[in-house]
Formats: sequence, structure tokens, C-alpha cells
Amino acid sequence: MSKKRHLAADEPHFFARTMRLAMRDGQAIEPHAHDWHQLIYAAAGVMTVTADRGLWIVPPQWAIWAPSGVRHAIRFSGASSFATLYLRPSDWSDLPAASCVVSVSPLLRALILRACEEGMLDRRDAVQQATATLIVDCFRTQSVPALGLPAPTSEVLRRVAEACVHDDAGSAEIARRFGLGVRTLERRFLAETGMAFGQWRRQARFLEALKLLAQGAPVKQVAAATGYRSASAFVAAFGETFQTTPGRYFETRT
Repeated sequence: MSKKRHLAADEPHFFARTMRLAMRDGQAIEPHAHDWHQLIYAAAGVMTVTADRGLWIVPPQWAIWAPSGVRHAIRFSGASSFATLYLRPSDWSDLPAASCVVSVSPLLRALILRACEEGMLDRRDAVQQATATLIVDCFRTQSVPALGLPAPTSEVLRRVAEACVHDDAGSAEIARRFGLGVRTLERRFLAETGMAFGQWRRQARFLEALKLLAQGAPVKQVAAATGYRSASAFVAAFGETFQTTPGRYFETRT
């Protein structure tokens, strides 16, 4: 479908703008912000998004919500493609004020891709107006999975966070390396992230595993590289989140 040419005079009538891009493994979009809200749908590959002093992992067929004014950066794992909808903030109310990952239903996926075919959604066109309204209504009702990771605010705990994802050492050893007592580490980590250190570490390893899977690494290798006791333990953790196995999930979505 060819996209209609628009003039500057059409700009005030747009509910939404759209964009689709393909990205290589390891390619990145540097930190930036937009005046419009942004819903970024991962059609293939895994996106690692840093925003709101946190990190979000967006697997294929899920999306990240980036409110207007929020600085965010994206790195891509595996051959990736994504579709973006930019929504004018003044046209929509009651949308999340912070970034989050959302599941994308088949209906929402179809609406996003249809909007991208149109290029712009114009309030003067009844079908395009209905499409924009349906997209926002679907987005509001989608589930928000535990695919985010709050970042510590202090320099020492940021260094701990960077080091501990691939390190098999226990909490006491990690604390010692950074000149902290284990109780101090656990207390400060909970205060700065809202998560216990062990819980944060398990979540960080799970999110790292998603990136490795997108790059084509075998499940056994991914489990070993991210600190799981066995491949079956990782498969169980994956199934709790996605209700399928890693192999089936990435076979059907990339």
C-alpha cells in the first residue's frame, strides 16, 4: 500500500506517526527523547532498552512504552526489526507515566502493522481515527510482564550490578570484593532498587539469557552462561514467563 503524501498543514490533524526499521545484531540507537509518546513493537529479535534509570528487555512480539520526554536507548540482539508508533500526548489521557514492557495481542499487532502501512493516522479519516483509538485501548489493557530491572543509583552498587550477572560468586564474596559487608550490600540494594539483591540478580540473569537466545545460542549454553543450575532450571523459569519453551518461542517469533 502506498502512503499518502502529507503537507505541513496536515500536521495538527495527526493522531499518530509511524516508522518501521530493520537492525543488525549489536546495532544500537543512542540515548534520545521525543516530544510524543512512543510505543515500540519488537517484530523480531530482542531489544534492550535503558530508560527511567532502569533496563528493560523486549522479546519478539512484545513492545516497550516510552512516554514523551523520557530519554531512552536501544540495543538489538539478533537480526531485529521493529515498528514504532508516536502518539501525540495532548490527544490521549491516562497513559502510563513511566516506561514499561507490554504484551502484544494478535489484534494489537495487526493494528500496529496496519498503522505503519498508513504512515500517519489522521483524525479527519474515520477509519484512521478508529484505528488509533483501538490501538490505545488495546495497549491500556495489555499485561505488563516482569521484564524490567531497576538500576541502582549509587556508583558502587552500579559496579556491583555490572559485575554480578556473569559471576557465580555468592553474595558475601561479591560484597567483599567491593568493600561492603553482606548486610550492607543487601540493605542498600533493596533501598536503591526496591528488590532484594538475590532477586535482582536472578532477574538480571534471566534477561541476559533472552539476549543470548536471540543471538542463536543453545539453551544449555545460555543456562550455563547466566548462572542457572541446569538447562531444565532455565527452561522452567522461561516457561513461567512465556508459557512455552525457549526453542518453540524463538522458532515461532523470529
